[in-house]
Amino acid sequence: MYLHLQTCRFSLRLIKPLTCLLLVIMLITMSTVPGTVLGESDAASNAMSLTRDPHYWSETQIAVLSSLSLSSLPPLPPDPSNSIADKPAAAEFGKKLFFDVRLSANGTVSCATCHKVELNFTDGLPRAIGVGVTKRHTMTIVGTAYSPWMFWDGSKDSQWSQALGPLENAVEHGGNRSLYAHILFNDDVYRTQYEYLFGKFPDLSDVNRYPNSAGPVEDPEASAAWEGMTQEDREVITQIFVNMGKAIAAYERLIMPAPSTFDAYVMAAKLGSWTRMQATYTDSQARGLRVFIGKGQCINCHNGPLFTNNDFHNIGVPLSIDFPLDFGRKNGVSVVKNDPFNCLGDYSDALYVQCPDLLYTKTKGPELVAAFKTPSLRNVAESAPYMHFGQIETLAEVIRHYNEAPSPVQGHSSLTKLDFTINEMKDLESFLGTLSSPLAAPADMLKSPWPSMAK
Repeated sequence: MYLHLQTCRFSLRLIKPLTCLLLVIMLITMSTVPGTVLGESDAASNAMSLTRDPHYWSETQIAVLSSLSLSSLPPLPPDPSNSIADKPAAAEFGKKLFFDVRLSANGTVSCATCHKVELNFTDGLPRAIGVGVTKRHTMTIVGTAYSPWMFWDGSKDSQWSQALGPLENAVEHGGNRSLYAHILFNDDVYRTQYEYLFGKFPDLSDVNRYPNSAGPVEDPEASAAWEGMTQEDREVITQIFVNMGKAIAAYERLIMPAPSTFDAYVMAAKLGSWTRMQATYTDSQARGLRVFIGKGQCINCHNGPLFTNNDFHNIGVPLSIDFPLDFGRKNGVSVVKNDPFNCLGDYSDALYVQCPDLLYTKTKGPELVAAFKTPSLRNVAESAPYMHFGQIETLAEVIRHYNEAPSPVQGHSSLTKLDFTINEMKDLESFLGTLSSPLAAPADMLKSPWPSMAK
C-alpha cells in the first residue's frame, strides 16, 4: 500500500484525482494476483513482500506450496509384496490384530499400546514401552503406506514386515510366532476371517508338532522349542505369522492425515484470495512458512505432501545416555537386505522387478553413519518428544538445534548453521503448528474392537 500511495502522490502532479484513483485500484488488483509484481524477479518480489505483506507469494513460491499440500498427494500405490493389502476384509482382520493385547507375552501389549489413536498413532514417550523399554522413540504409522522404508533406520521395507518385528521383539510384544498362531487357531472369529483371506487354517491341535510357544526369539524356552520342530512345521507357523503382518498392513494403509490449516491456506494462496489467506493464517504463521521454504532450508528434506523425502540424514542430534552408539542407516540397510520378510524374500508376493527400492538402495558411504529417517511433519506439534531417542523435548528446542547445527559425535552432519533471529524461530514454530489435523481414516477404523482389553 505504501507503493500505491507514493504512486498516487506523484500522479497528482500530472493527472486528475479520478485517474489517480483508477491507477491505485489497478495496482491493488494486480498485486492480489499471485506472482504479479510488475516484472520483479522472485528474489526481489520476495524481499518486497516481506516489507509489504507476509501473505504475498510469487508464482514460483505458490508452486512450491502446492507441492506440499495434501491435494497433490497421488493415489496410494499398490504394495506388490502384499496381495491382500487393499482388501477390506483384510483391513478388518488387521484392525482386530492391531488392538489385541493377547498378542504379547504378558497379555497387556498391543500395537495400539505404542501407536495410540489419540496421539496420532504415537505414544508421547521418549522411548516406547511394551513389555519392557525399547531403544527408540515410536514413529507414527500415519501415511507410512507411501514410504519405502520403516523404522528410524529403514530396517524394514514394508508395513507388513514392519508389523512382524515388534511382535517378536523381547521388549515390545515379547511373544513368538507359534504363540500367535495358536491364538488365531483357538479363536473362532479369527479363524473364520483368516480362512476367508488365506484358505484353510492349518490344524495346530497337535502341540507336540506345534508347541504353544515357539519361535526364533531371545526367550530360551521358545527358541529351543522352535529348534525342535521340523522345517516343514516351522514353515506352517511362519506363514501364519506372515499373513498376520499382511493383514495388519492392510489396516495401516487406511490411516492417513486429513487436510490441515496449512492446506486451507495453500488453497487460498492458489486462488489469490488475500481475505481467505489472512483469515486462515496469522502474519507470524505466514512468515514462518516463508522461513520454512526459504532461509530455513527445511524443504530440502521435509518435502512433498507428507513433508518427508523418506530418506536418511545425520543431523547431529545428541546421543542417548542409555544407548550411546546407534549407527542408524549404516546398520539398518544391512538388516533390511538380509531380512527374510523383505520385498525380495520368499514370503513377498512381489516380482523381482517390483522391488526397486530394495534393489538399488545405497548400502555404503559415510553419509549412512548415524543417519536416521526423515519423519513426516504432519501433526509434528502433537508428536513430542522428538528424534530417534526422544532426546529433544519441545519443538522450539528442535528449531534451535537446526539453527545451531552442532557437530555430530559420529558421522557427518548434513546441517549448516542457519543464523535465525529469535522472531524467525518463533514464526517457524508457529507455522509448524498449522500442520496439525485430524486423521482421514474411517471412524470405525479408529476404534478398538476390544474395549474391554484396552490398556
